[in-house]
Amino acid sequence: MVDILGWFWTSAILVIAVVFVLLLIGIYNTLVRLRQNVRQGVADIDAQLRQRHDLIPNLVEAVKGYAGHEAGTLEAVIAARNAAARGEPSSGSEQQLRVALDNLLALGEAYPDLKASANFQSLQSELADVEDKLAAARRALNAAAARFNSARESFPAVLFAGLLGFGEADFHRLDDSEKGSVDQVPRIAF
Repeated sequence: MVDILGWFWTSAILVIAVVFVLLLIGIYNTLVRLRQNVRQGVADIDAQLRQRHDLIPNLVEAVKGYAGHEAGTLEAVIAARNAAARGEPSSGSEQQLRVALDNLLALGEAYPDLKASANFQSLQSELADVEDKLAAARRALNAAAARFNSARESFPAVLFAGLLGFGEADFHRLDDSEKGSVDQVPRIAF
């Protein structure tokens, strides 16, 4: 009788230990998968920013032919693009680039020949497409960060996440240049 009771307790402890290890492995694998989704979201934003940076020299060249005497605006765009390409996406360099691009695109209003240029219109359309993709990548990153943080903070993962090295994921925040335009009605001109 004593042997059966000892065997029962040994087996029960062993089963509990195996269930605990399996639970820990499941939590770890889930958090790794969700963390990778967050990292993918950051990489997607970086890719869209690189695409934006690569498009800018073409846009500047298109404008140069029509508005060559606007050298200050063109130089500001190139300087902001170079600073943004070297900097972190969340730094102020992206804000400066956005302001410089807005100034560059405003030249299209001042120069009707430029505005009518198929090349300028195509580049402007591509830039708008890149901006849309960038916004979608930011939304996807925020959704991935929310899923990761929810999984990390839910029970029983909250007991082990810190010990396993899983910190909180950051949400992508709008920079100052974007905050002003998000809450405004878009202006459409014909």
